[in-house]
Amino acid sequence: MLAFVARRLLATIPVLAMVALFVFFMLRLTPGDPAAIIAGDNATPIQIEEIRERLGLNDPLPTQLVIWAGKLLQGDLGESFFFKMKVTDLIIQRVEPTLALATTTMLFTLLVAIPLGVIAAYRQGGWLDRAVMGLSVAGFSIPVFVLGYLLIYIFAVELKWFPVQGYKSITAGLWPFLHRMILPSLTLSVIYIALIARITRASVIDVLGEDYIRTAKAKGLTNRVVLVRHALRNAAVPIITIVGIGIALLIGGVVVTESVYNIPGLGRLTVDAVLGRDYPTIQAVILVFSFVYVLINLLIDLSYTLLDPRIRY
Repeated sequence: MLAFVARRLLATIPVLAMVALFVFFMLRLTPGDPAAIIAGDNATPIQIEEIRERLGLNDPLPTQLVIWAGKLLQGDLGESFFFKMKVTDLIIQRVEPTLALATTTMLFTLLVAIPLGVIAAYRQGGWLDRAVMGLSVAGFSIPVFVLGYLLIYIFAVELKWFPVQGYKSITAGLWPFLHRMILPSLTLSVIYIALIARITRASVIDVLGEDYIRTAKAKGLTNRVVLVRHALRNAAVPIITIVGIGIALLIGGVVVTESVYNIPGLGRLTVDAVLGRDYPTIQAVILVFSFVYVLINLLIDLSYTLLDPRIRY
């Protein structure tokens, strides 16, 4: 097991290196000049050129790459063009809201999607099964930003149950934290509830046709025990796989959701950095997201051995 983990961690190095190279050249070869954005609309060409020289943007691309890679190997992600501070400190400041949003979203998703999928499988062909499948189609069809603005209009503007935007840390109290997390988490979780509920339903239906399920029922076990202890447990591998994919997809979802609800997390930071052509910040955030994606895949692979003892690495 330890050898497998070590190999996978070593395999992340070339993956992150390729991501870093791709992002570096993609940013610098696309139109847009950070110096012009920093200088403002009324800046003269001389002022813009001075800013480019100060930021090192006039150096040849290979020179810029060597300088950036050298700092990166030393743990220095550079200094933000736009925010005028170390990118590492900037990410540390912004990571809490993103982790809070991702955690509350996945908890809500799992608490709703897995029971819905199991019940839909058990009541296959019934009205509840059709309702779950219909909601799944709707969840896939509605864009996140459309649902976000719709929920804001209904529950924040009209009913005034929740604040329109903003974020409060959990250190300020559980209710103030949840009061601002409910709408963003609900917005972001809809598509994942649809995805995980469908996969859970399909996996449990496959398991319910197995011989050991019929044996468990013949022994007089209750439906709850059969579904939870036997059916759901043996259907867990594809479910945990799609849960892992859903967590990885949150990377894209938080960018939109944090922008809609004005949450000062890594997603909003990414949008601000892209608009400001902030090369160091964009590169650092994408590397962080890439590492998290790889780490989640590793954790999902390791969880297989816990869910199914027949799987060995």
